[in-house]
Amino acid sequence: MNRRTLLTFSIVALVLIAIVAILVVKLQPTQQLQNASTAPIVAPASVGSIAPTFSTPTTQGDFDLATVKRPVLLEVFATWCPHCQYETGVLDRLYTRYGKRVAFIAIPGSTTDITGTGASSQEDVQGFIDRFGVRYPVAMYDPSLSISKLYLQGGYPTIAMIDRSKHIVYLKSGQRTYSALARAVKQLLQ
Repeated sequence: MNRRTLLTFSIVALVLIAIVAILVVKLQPTQQLQNASTAPIVAPASVGSIAPTFSTPTTQGDFDLATVKRPVLLEVFATWCPHCQYETGVLDRLYTRYGKRVAFIAIPGSTTDITGTGASSQEDVQGFIDRFGVRYPVAMYDPSLSISKLYLQGGYPTIAMIDRSKHIVYLKSGQRTYSALARAVKQLLQ
């Protein structure tokens, strides 16, 4: 290969790399990142405190924390969050195993839709439920995020476990494994 051919090949390669880099930067969804940064870093809920009460319609009827008699596993999720999407399978397994002894509820906690570029809505939440085969109760979309603002701990998903006396005994954000959450549920039931 002569110098002229090598120089031409190098220039074409650099131009292609620059085009790919520009496309990667331009095609990144900015709505999701902006929304995630405006979420409450740490909501008022904390381990050991009385759980903030709320009531909401869900996919399986009305849910009222003040009147539920069983322990509760609450998830705050975002439809666009890959960790939340993965965790639907984990929570479905837990719900199948413990759903008769523990009240499950998932709370939508983002104003951004599953694509990361539009506004969330009840249709977006229902699409998430359908796409990931969610079997546990999911609250209807709340545009003010009033419930999620009580529990969200700086990231999605946030899992809260509330004992029968309405005290928060577990509160963590980020993706969890089935075995880690199953251990926490077993302790919740003791």
